[in-house]
Formats: sequence, C-alpha cells, structure tokens
Amino acid sequence: MALNFNKYAAEGNKFMNDYTKKMNLGDNKEKSGRILSAILHALRDIIPIQESFQFMAQLPMFLKAVYVHGWSFHAKKIKTKHMADFIDLVRQHGGPAAINDYEYSDEVAERYIQTTFIFLRRYVSLGELEDIRDSLPKELKNMVYSNIMF
Repeated sequence: MALNFNKYAAEGNKFMNDYTKKMNLGDNKEKSGRILSAILHALRDIIPIQESFQFMAQLPMFLKAVYVHGWSFHAKKIKTKHMADFIDLVRQHGGPAAINDYEYSDEVAERYIQTTFIFLRRYVSLGELEDIRDSLPKELKNMVYSNIMF
C-alpha cells in the first residue's frame, strides 16, 4: 500500500483553510488547529471507546492523526453532563492558550464547538453522528443534534 502524504497534507491544508475561515479567525490556522484538536480530544474523552473507533474510521487521514494524538484509550471516560462541563474539558485540552483562544466566553466556545460539528459532518455519516449523540448525556445531546443535519 502506497501512502500519499502529499495528498493528505493538501486535504488537511484545504480543510484548515476552510475551517479557519468559517471560525472567523482570519488566517490564524494555528489557533483554529488548537481549537479543533481540543474539541476532538474532549469528544473522545466522553464517548465510549467503540464509538471512538467507529467515528475515527470515517475520518480522513489528516483528522485521524489529530484525533489520536496523545490518546490513552485505557483511561477512564470523563463524565460530563452539561455543556459548561464539556466547554471546560475543551479548555483543558487547549492548554495555556485556551484562555485567549475562547475569548473568555462560553458563547464563543460553544459557537466553535458547533462549527466543528458542522465541519465534521462533511466526513462522518449521519448515522455515526446519531450514535455519538445517543451515547452523550442528555444535556449534551443538543451539541451534536443541532448540527447533524447540515
């Protein structure tokens, strides 16, 4: 099997350009990359491992790499019941830059999360997003539900 890393890089760069623009971050792909990474890592922390594998199977190579970076899938799943808990988890994954990345605003963080799910819909089937939604606590179902129809 030949790996075409140039193709993966080109697809990843196109995705990041579009994603950064949709996030209204100008050309700050570094910031949008941190945000994307933090959201994906927070998601994998709260969904069952089997859902993670099924979700990841649908991602293009460049997003798979982001999703698995630093993953210790033997870790216990983090319990989150509310959007505020999920936003806190995203900020934790964002590290020191998160304090500025999310502009000290839960509304901005939630908008970034919603935009991310809209972009993931390009690659992940409606059925898989519904499975992820179904595995989330009641208070977080809207995080996915409001964005899966795009």
